[in-house]
Amino acid sequence: MDIIKVNNLYKAFDGVEVLKDINISFESGSVTTIIGPSGSGKSTLLRCLNQLENVTSGRILFHGDDITSNNVNLNNVRSKIGMVFQSFNLFNNLTVLQNCTIGQEKVLHRSKEESINVAYDFLKQVGMFDFRDRKVTTLSGGQKQRVAIARTLSMNPEVILFDEPTSSLDPEMVNDVLEVMKNIISNNYTFIVVTHEMEFAKDVSDRVIFMEDGHILNDGIPSDIWNVKSSERLKKFLNL
Repeated sequence: MDIIKVNNLYKAFDGVEVLKDINISFESGSVTTIIGPSGSGKSTLLRCLNQLENVTSGRILFHGDDITSNNVNLNNVRSKIGMVFQSFNLFNNLTVLQNCTIGQEKVLHRSKEESINVAYDFLKQVGMFDFRDRKVTTLSGGQKQRVAIARTLSMNPEVILFDEPTSSLDPEMVNDVLEVMKNIISNNYTFIVVTHEMEFAKDVSDRVIFMEDGHILNDGIPSDIWNVKSSERLKKFLNL
C-alpha cells in the first residue's frame, strides 16, 4: 500500500525550476534510496515531502490526505514524516537526552517521564545511552548523527527521510552511522534516503531512484540499476 503519493510536483526557487513534474509513490515499509549528481533536486524533493519546502505546484498525498493544502497541521505531518539532516540540526544548548525529549513533550504532548523512557530506548539502540547527559557540542559528528537518528525515532514516525546523513562526517565515522541505519531498518518504517554511498544504496534498498536536473531518470530495484541495461547517463554516474 502506498503511504506517500506525489502528483505533478514542481518546485522553483526565484523562477528556476529544480523539480519538474515529479510523479512518484512510496510503498509503506519500503526502503528507497535516491541517488544522482549534486544539484539534481534530491534534497529538495525530500524537503517537499515533509513540507519544509512549499511546493510551487502539484500535490503530495500522505495516507490519501493532501499535505500541501493550507489547512494542514504541519507539526503533525513532520512528526509522522521525520527527517534526519546532513548537518544534524540538534539544539546545541541542550543535552543529548533533552534533544530527544523536547519534541515528544511539545508536539506529541507526552509526559516528561514517558518521553524520557522512549528516548532511553532509542538512545540505547543507536549506542548513545551513555552520553545522554552530555551537551551535544561535546560530541563528534558521528555521535551527533546517531543522536539525531534517536531523536527522530523517538517521535514514532511512519516515514523517515535521510538527507545525505553521512556527507558531513569524517570518513571513519561514515560506517558507524550506516550501520546504525541498517540496524533500524524494519517494516515499522518507510525509509527514503538521499545518499552518495552507493554500496549502502545497493545493499539496503528495495528501490533506487536516479535523479538529474529535476527529473527522475531511472527508477527500479538495485539489480536493474546496477546493470548493463541502465541508461548511458546512469552507467556513467555509477562508473559501470
